[in-house]
Amino acid sequence: MLPPSAIRGAFRTDLRARAAYAEAAGIYRILPAAVCLPADRFDLVALVRWAGETGTPLVARGAGSAMGGGNVGDGVVVDLTRLPTRLDLHPADRVAITSANVTLAELNAAADRHGLRLPPDPSSGRWATLGGMLSTNAAGARSVRYGSVRRWVRALELVTADGEVVRLRRGAPASPAQAAALHRFEADVAPALREAAALVSRRFPRTRKNSSGYAIDAWLATGDLLDLVIGAEGTLGFVTEIEWLLDPLPTERAGLRIRLRSLDEIVKVVAALLASEPSAVELLDRTFLDLVRDPSDAELDAAEAVLLVEIERSDPEALRGAVDAAAESVRGIAAGVDTALSPAAAQRLWALRHAASPILAGLPEERRSLQVIEDACVPVDRMGDYIRAVRRAGAARGIPVVVFGHAGDGHVHVNLLPEVARPGWEAAVSSLLDEITGTVVRLGGTPSGEHGDGRLRAGLLRQVYGDEVVDLFVRIKHAFDPRGIFAPGVILPSADPPISRLKVGAGAIPLPEDIARALREIERKGGYGRCRLELV
Repeated sequence: MLPPSAIRGAFRTDLRARAAYAEAAGIYRILPAAVCLPADRFDLVALVRWAGETGTPLVARGAGSAMGGGNVGDGVVVDLTRLPTRLDLHPADRVAITSANVTLAELNAAADRHGLRLPPDPSSGRWATLGGMLSTNAAGARSVRYGSVRRWVRALELVTADGEVVRLRRGAPASPAQAAALHRFEADVAPALREAAALVSRRFPRTRKNSSGYAIDAWLATGDLLDLVIGAEGTLGFVTEIEWLLDPLPTERAGLRIRLRSLDEIVKVVAALLASEPSAVELLDRTFLDLVRDPSDAELDAAEAVLLVEIERSDPEALRGAVDAAAESVRGIAAGVDTALSPAAAQRLWALRHAASPILAGLPEERRSLQVIEDACVPVDRMGDYIRAVRRAGAARGIPVVVFGHAGDGHVHVNLLPEVARPGWEAAVSSLLDEITGTVVRLGGTPSGEHGDGRLRAGLLRQVYGDEVVDLFVRIKHAFDPRGIFAPGVILPSADPPISRLKVGAGAIPLPEDIARALREIERKGGYGRCRLELV
């Protein structure tokens, strides 16, 4: 593959560079045709125009920490982390303007000096780029109070498939309004979406969070095109700049640990807690507690699940009142309640939530932790049903599961722990995915609450939304990307089955040994902030 002549940034087609970008977080290993690190926006525009002329797929990538496989692919992987960095704060307006390659940690470190923050807090926030967070409509533990990324985005800059740069702002006309992608959308798609409003209302999941498909429901509510771009995973264009709303940083924080005798108690306990406006309500299922069991903590042995609750307020008295009210509201339901009012005590309480990651990352090579049914969100009152279904499906196939998540939203994460040396494990995982997708649909849920569809869930959307809504997704994609150059196979599926082209198992394509080792080390230690060309 010959690089576009106008590109001044790195454009690599050698095997070692391609191998370094063959993996990301998640389950896939796909060797790209090339890797490009554009030097600036002009480079990016030139690359997009070249791709349109040659029909070359482009796959946007930030830190590579997204789990659904939307950041790997066959064409040119476009690493946006070398673009010029912008981080402008306007504290009086509670606004930040950033380039897409700034990380959440960098933004919040700067905002903290002014008593502000961007509230969505995915667990990958140390290295997750803001462009990546926007692309999946990311959320995190605090979404029960602060929602997902969408509500905090005021404007964005988008490089379209035509090589035009457009600016989309809430409540304002797009600029330039005559951009080809915008004209195609308004002429060919917008009327159909408006006519389908009743269908969308019927078919979209009735969950507190949803990062699956294109957000037609959000666009119908606001009329703002940026709501379709948020969560689009780079399939509608490259986001290069974002304007964010910020929120005052709470000065006081405390926690509670609530032990449950049964999954049946979750619904009543969560409903009681929400009256105290917690910032987080995290679920640790029995499968999670078994993984991180501390023999000295006998109280957890009898618990079927644990909820970890965070409450934030602006003054100590308000905090203590909220904690007391939350604890009192669940005492007649839960098996036990522990409170942690000091920062140090709250940190010790939340250490349990973070204990699993190093254990899962350190599993031996023959039993890998795989994120397959890892992001479903169901109505809160069906969460216990969903967890039981996951346990049964794993047990029926001899696949251990580890279940945790964001209980306040009905959002459940699952790690599968298959023996990857066992013959037929891939088919077992694939059938588990099929069964649990049916469960998600039956319970009125979505397969993705915050991580996006990627390649993993793209093939599930007709089952979730029905043919008519997915056909609307196809029309949106075609209006923005008529030549299909942006992330083919993401959100709208390719011919590949979801459980294929994996990074583990006998079918994994070989990589240079030192690079494969380095990629595994990044996965084990969470080193996603490292530029992959350093491995080369």
